[in-house]
Order: sequence, then structure tokens, then C-alpha cells
Amino acid sequence: MTDLPVVVPDVTADVLPFWDGAATDRLVIPRCRDCATFVWYPRAMCPECHSVDVAWVEVSGGGTIYSFTISHRAAGAWADHVPYVIAYVELDEGPRVLTNIVGADLDALRIGDPVTPVFHAAGATKVLRFTPASRAGGG
Repeated sequence: MTDLPVVVPDVTADVLPFWDGAATDRLVIPRCRDCATFVWYPRAMCPECHSVDVAWVEVSGGGTIYSFTISHRAAGAWADHVPYVIAYVELDEGPRVLTNIVGADLDALRIGDPVTPVFHAAGATKVLRFTPASRAGGG
């Protein structure tokens, strides 16, 4: 499997801390100051209590595979990159992130496997993906 395509994100002021963190290989997400909920997808309002009092905090990025599928067919820029993994990763801090798993032995991949974040260049920033924890640094 070669490097997966990336779409250059539209970086808006509301989520700039997330993209600034990603550009430096750090996972920065909002956390509600009122109810302590970690918020995913990055946004300026808490989906639990609807507070707009959120702080951007760096999190470990560690997590486990909650669910995944292996795509064997694709169109457009993704067609030359099959098979690839689309997954939900449950972060250690709680939220579930829709992402790709890269650098994995597809036959060995299992729900519950620990993963760690990796960041791939996308214009002036980077996109978040995950790799098996045993491959950290090499994915």
C-alpha cells in the first residue's frame, strides 16, 4: 500500500487550534470547561451541554480501534491505494474519530488493537491518521 491521498483541509478560525496542532504532529481538541467533555469533531461548541466555553487541549492521541472496514474498491484518487482501512478509533480521552489506519498488517488488524496518531502532509498542515501502536514511529 502506498501513501493514501489527502484532501487539503479548509482551515477556518473556529478550528485553527486543531490544524495548528496537526501541523506540528500534536493532537489538539476542544474540551468543554462546563461539563469536561472532550469534543470530536473539532468545533467551538460542546455537543453535550451546548456551552461555548471550550478550551483547546493537547491529548495523547492514543486509542483503540472501535470498528473498521477494509476497502478493496475505490474511485478517483483513492483507486490506486486499495486495499486501505477506514476506521473509528476511540481515543483514550473518549471521543471516537473517523480515520484511516496506516502501516498495518491488514490480516492481523483487530477491533480493540491499540493505535497511535500519525500525521500526513496536506498543504500547510497535516491530516490525522493512526497506526498500530506496535508500529509507532514507523507508520
